[in-house]
Amino acid sequence: MKEKGFIPVMLTPFKNNGDIDYDMLTQLTELYLEAGAAGLFANCLSSEMFELEDDEKLDSIKHVIKVAGGSVPVVATGTFGGPIAQQADFVKRVHDTGADAVIAITGLLADESESDAVFNDRVFDLLKQTDNVPLGFYECPVPYKRLISAEQLGSFVDTGRVIYHKDTCLDIDQVRAKIAAGKSNPNFGVYDAYMVHAVESLKAGSAGLSCIQGNYFPELIVWLCKNYDNASLAPQVAQVQQFFVDNMDVMHNVYPIVAKYYLTQRGLNISTFTRRNVGVFKPSIRKQVDQLFADYSKLQHEIGIAQVAV
Repeated sequence: MKEKGFIPVMLTPFKNNGDIDYDMLTQLTELYLEAGAAGLFANCLSSEMFELEDDEKLDSIKHVIKVAGGSVPVVATGTFGGPIAQQADFVKRVHDTGADAVIAITGLLADESESDAVFNDRVFDLLKQTDNVPLGFYECPVPYKRLISAEQLGSFVDTGRVIYHKDTCLDIDQVRAKIAAGKSNPNFGVYDAYMVHAVESLKAGSAGLSCIQGNYFPELIVWLCKNYDNASLAPQVAQVQQFFVDNMDVMHNVYPIVAKYYLTQRGLNISTFTRRNVGVFKPSIRKQVDQLFADYSKLQHEIGIAQVAV
């Protein structure tokens, strides 16, 4: 059985003046790698990609690739709206940074009011205009969440060009159908973002997990990818799955500020500055995150996971 992998959706660290903090980006990339990440998803929504200038997008991707040093694949978003020719041009620029695959945002290939047929035509046009660049999809909630059906995904994977899909449908039956639809290409993988059914998704045949929870405790996601089907650890796996269910809300509230704050609790000297307007980090939210840190520390001890040092 192919080993499952954790692909973190990377944060972008900023200095307090709003500039990208490249020294901290190095440390953050190393943290993901030391935790056992199987790959890296740079320039994504967690990276505040819509708040980055084009040169910042490209420079941050290059930086991550340089730090990774070929140890794991790096994928990065390359579509940001406009005519397909314009999107294809930026896809090629992202690929030229050394990214192993370039991710297309489903909600930027067709408007919400446009049909699946229009979306499909745009995808095939994008494939045609991007030479042999390996592509992937991300059902990003911004500007709106456009889900791809299993039938659509299968037709794209059949081209041999699509190797990655970050799924956000929140429906395990749809996830199973998408996994089945992608079997024509052994290089293709579905990476689930929804941790409420993480174990079910892994057992169904997903290639791994690509979730915001990895910006709090990446080693826990790696542990789950390795042990989800280990009968001798079934009680611990159930405990970890329930931990994700119980703490879903606190990890999404004013994210990614909360994730950056959590990392300071782990010892990383990262600013909580974000360019994205996600709301106010109130004292009540801070208290919840402090409790999350305490609860995770307890969970680590109970199941024997070592926290990666920073």
